Amino acid sequence: MEEKQRTRRNLLIAGLGALGGFAGVRMALAELSATAAQLRGPFYPLSRTLDDDNDLTRVEGRPGKASGVIVDITGQVLSVSGKPLAGVKVEIWQVNAWGRYHHPEDHQDKPLDPHFQGYGRSVTGADGTYRFRTIRPVAYPGRAPHIHFALSADGLAPFCTQMYIAGAPENAGDFLLNGVGDPAARDRLLVPLLPSSAPGAQLAGQFPIVLPKAP
Repeated sequence: MEEKQRTRRNLLIAGLGALGGFAGVRMALAELSATAAQLRGPFYPLSRTLDDDNDLTRVEGRPGKASGVIVDITGQVLSVSGKPLAGVKVEIWQVNAWGRYHHPEDHQDKPLDPHFQGYGRSVTGADGTYRFRTIRPVAYPGRAPHIHFALSADGLAPFCTQMYIAGAPENAGDFLLNGVGDPAARDRLLVPLLPSSAPGAQLAGQFPIVLPKAP
């Protein structure tokens, strides 16, 4: 019985958004499994760009768009009790289409992309949802393709995690991903990217985040 309940809970988390884009979705469950925390990493931006909205594929004042496969990432931020959390700042950062961070400590001999923000932020709505338009992450030396997430709000302990791409061959050798000992928790960090019907995006994925401690 416990295994059935756990499986049902995980399926519900993975399926958020299928019922009307998250609107009005509440978890009628006793407790959800918290998203696994991950290291913030060394490439958190030292300073903000003038354009740091939730669309990383365009930089204000520049006519071009970012190189790479455009992907929409959506999700809902929840407490372990299933309560949608409004007003949470969600930050993301990642490498560009060539695998380089927009950060002075990334000394790789790879191009910078002047049309890719590299960092973005969003604030969850009343139903706890967030949305980003970015590019499909690519592998970084020693790392599988991933997107860094940092969440913060008044009364909320800072929380960092990373989203990985389901099916990426590099996942098998990523030390941070495989450092998550619980297979179910590790699987919840893996997000399938599916063809998108949204204008301007080629792929879409959903990454719900359940915070271990929330007001």
